[in-house]
Amino acid sequence: MATIGHFIGGKAVGTSAVNTDGRTAPVFDPSTGAQSGEVLLASTGTVGEAVASAKAALPAWSETPTLTRARIMFRYKDLLERNIDALATAITKEHGKTFEDAKGEVTRGIEVVEFACGIPHLLRGDFTDQVARGVDVFSARHPVGVCAGITPFNFPAMVPMWMFPVAIACGNTFVLKPSEKDPSASLIMAELLTEAGLPAGVFNVVQGDKEAVDALLTHPDVAAVSFVGSTAIGEYVYKTACAHGKRAQALCGAKNHLVVMPDADLDKTVDALMGAGYGSAGERCMAVSVAVAVGGIGDALIDRLAPKVRSLKVGPGLDPDSEMGPLVTREHLAKVSRYIDEGVAAGAEVVVDGRGLRLQGYENGYFLGGTLFDRVSPDMSIYKDEIFGPVLSVVRVDRYDEALRLVNDHEYGNGAAIFTRDGDAARAFDRDAKAGMIGINVPIPVPVAFHSFGGWKRSIFGDRNVYGMEGVGFYTKLKTTTARWPTGIREGAQFVMPTTG
Repeated sequence: MATIGHFIGGKAVGTSAVNTDGRTAPVFDPSTGAQSGEVLLASTGTVGEAVASAKAALPAWSETPTLTRARIMFRYKDLLERNIDALATAITKEHGKTFEDAKGEVTRGIEVVEFACGIPHLLRGDFTDQVARGVDVFSARHPVGVCAGITPFNFPAMVPMWMFPVAIACGNTFVLKPSEKDPSASLIMAELLTEAGLPAGVFNVVQGDKEAVDALLTHPDVAAVSFVGSTAIGEYVYKTACAHGKRAQALCGAKNHLVVMPDADLDKTVDALMGAGYGSAGERCMAVSVAVAVGGIGDALIDRLAPKVRSLKVGPGLDPDSEMGPLVTREHLAKVSRYIDEGVAAGAEVVVDGRGLRLQGYENGYFLGGTLFDRVSPDMSIYKDEIFGPVLSVVRVDRYDEALRLVNDHEYGNGAAIFTRDGDAARAFDRDAKAGMIGINVPIPVPVAFHSFGGWKRSIFGDRNVYGMEGVGFYTKLKTTTARWPTGIREGAQFVMPTTG
């Protein structure tokens, strides 16, 4: 059985000789329910060692030329591409998502590394000549220091790569605290960074739970914290980090709506809902969990959706025929099943019920079939809460303005989509929907790496999104210099505000 440890100072480590952690947590294969390993849970002392390693590496790394940093990112990108199958396999074995979905996750992470390869251009400052007589002004972006990332189970490679490539390329050092549910991907990424030539201590990994999180949030040498996860924990992370004087961003929960207009191409809409609602077993913060059927399109939408949901191929993630794998843990399977129970009890029409699915040879796996509800109302828990499972709710409304109100009244505002052939409706939705990412005939509008990812309302805490230029802004501090050189003529002291006259 594998023991999954930390990565500190450029090498994999177990319990510290000084700070013996002692605590561990089991790691399971969701397809079989069997324990595949155990992960060490870092103590406050071990987190301190990782931060100290990052702090020690910071002066030299922050002074490393941007071209040198970029070349390491180029080598890292190449190594990730060459090792994508190994990384995807590790993800599938611990998370449960299909192998091809895991490869897609890694590919989206590599896109951010590719963005970070352009850091020499992205960190160029501004210069204004002669703002006053003999006075110039120029600005430059500087690293913020030791940065920390706290990341979720659902994307154990992609979400960390939203953070650390940009942070490191900007001249910071980094400590990653991945999910203890699927920790192995973090160590693979760390080893490949070392192989790419990253100096020891620039990137560190501490496995752990709340103790490790609290240690990072309160450590005086951590300057910035990035988080992706649930809203309840995200709000705690953001408030605690800010209370300790840190720059913080927390990307949180979602309840993404897809509005189906009467003129929508139903075949394309149904295909989009299947992938967006049931891909990765719905364990995505950008999953579509609510379809809003406008006008009289509800019956036709259900008629086409239901047989596809029933025929969804659910199986082990490494089976090439599987379209959807298991949920990540037994506890999460029970939680999602309870939500289905609540939907039935509340009076929603369960068109397809995924409860009770058992696969021959995988009877102990954490499998749940695709579930489809119709005639869901906004007062039901299956509508209000982020279920994070393969459960799609259809809400019926008469008019477009009612659909827009549903999107805007929900507490979450991560993403929203509209499917229509009407350019006017699409433009109005784009302008008026209160969500940070909008899809027009695109169900999962996750921006490419040179834009930025982030929601509105209670889907985010902090004023900066991740990756793209928003990420560069988060991981740097702006310094602006006003300079004048002596001309040899002594003018004496000046006691008034200088002007351009």
